[in-house]
Amino acid sequence: MAEKLVKEITSMDEDFAKWYTDIVTKANLIDYSSVKGCIILQPYSYAIWENIQKTLDGMFKETGHTNVYMPMFIPESLLQKEKDHVEGFAPEVAWVTMGGNEPLAEKLCVRPTSETLFCEYYAHTIQSHRDLPKLCNQWCSVVRWEKTTRPFLRSREFLWQEGHTAHATAEEAIAETERMLDVYADFCENYLAMPVVKGRKTESDKFAGAEATYAIEALMHDGVCLQAGTSHYFGDGFAKAFGIQYADKNNKLQYVFQTSWGVTTRLIGAIIMVHGDNSGLVLPPRIAPTQAVIIPVAMHKPGVLDKANEIYEELKKAGIRVKLDDSDNSPGWKYSEYEMKGVPVRIEIGPRDMENGVVVVARRDNGEKQTLPIENLSESIAALLEDVQKGLFEKAKARRDEMTYAVHNTDELKEITESKNGFIKMMWCGDEACEKAVKDTYGVGSRCIPFEQENIGDVCPICGRPAKHMVMWGKAY
Repeated sequence: MAEKLVKEITSMDEDFAKWYTDIVTKANLIDYSSVKGCIILQPYSYAIWENIQKTLDGMFKETGHTNVYMPMFIPESLLQKEKDHVEGFAPEVAWVTMGGNEPLAEKLCVRPTSETLFCEYYAHTIQSHRDLPKLCNQWCSVVRWEKTTRPFLRSREFLWQEGHTAHATAEEAIAETERMLDVYADFCENYLAMPVVKGRKTESDKFAGAEATYAIEALMHDGVCLQAGTSHYFGDGFAKAFGIQYADKNNKLQYVFQTSWGVTTRLIGAIIMVHGDNSGLVLPPRIAPTQAVIIPVAMHKPGVLDKANEIYEELKKAGIRVKLDDSDNSPGWKYSEYEMKGVPVRIEIGPRDMENGVVVVARRDNGEKQTLPIENLSESIAALLEDVQKGLFEKAKARRDEMTYAVHNTDELKEITESKNGFIKMMWCGDEACEKAVKDTYGVGSRCIPFEQENIGDVCPICGRPAKHMVMWGKAY
């Protein structure tokens, strides 16, 4: 049975898309609903999201943000107030036109994002410089009527958080935009063990209605990029459209400067595609719902289950998220089950182990087994979990670095894009025509203009004019 369970997963080298679908279904992360493009988050994936939410929520509150909740419906007239914003979202908006059996006097948009709602709220609640800054965050779901969907990566309804802030000056708002991007990068690298590139989006790729969009970009196992989070600086454009003003210290009316920023359940897809393997999920310990699982071997033998329970209580008391599987499934079935679920550490205890005062411990990230003394086991497991966390990040970073290519001319660009996936570092003149030519001719788009710039050439390889930026390019989900 254990052997069969592993074979049911398509090899990622054979068909990465099928491998991904196999994992999200066979690891009991999702089920498909009767609404096309909408998924059911099963308890295991929701537990991962709860850990993401709990950690990020704490980080937001440490930076002074408070949680609010806005309605899920937006009147059409409210959405229309910011022209660029509504045009950017129009193709993905779902509309409500009936209330019960009666047509609505004004159709309602099911929120694709909440900028307009927060603007209405801020216009009512901000009067004085003493009301600023407004640092709010919302945990909710949003709806975007995507044509092509894939679990976690792109669905018609998804969970996320969206921060919305208002400031007295442009400098404060820009600092907030960059600060929250740093929070996201810190979370992805230190909790999800996922290295990211921080940078600014090009003008053609920025958020609808924003003056500037910043993003963290990650590289998946197959060399395809994933935008893992974004942070937007709005300037005072929304404030002017919605009349959000405050009286400054001289009692003169001024417009506020705003930001928004968000991450979604897409991060679960990122975890799968960065760390997973042909046996299933591989979860970073800091975000795993279960960090260690105890599997009694020959638990019908005297004392085995009692000792397993003692170990369980010790680890639980030490703050480790631990599970004891005392079901009647065979040990081999359990090994495969928890490999599939990506539990970072497996602890095996049997009669012989008890005699020797040890347990056998297996790491999910690299499969290594070792024997550890039962005495002070919680300390040993805690240290091992930290080692797994660090090892996952280093492994992902090494893979990303190996799949990052510096390109100096169009011949190299053609060769790389036709034979490999990955991040491509290439200089750019700043002209959107050249950006479009790269996408149309070579099939890779601009991912971001990294904050950490490298000078890998003086000219844009597309047009030969002087280069302004080094840009990360790549195929993206």
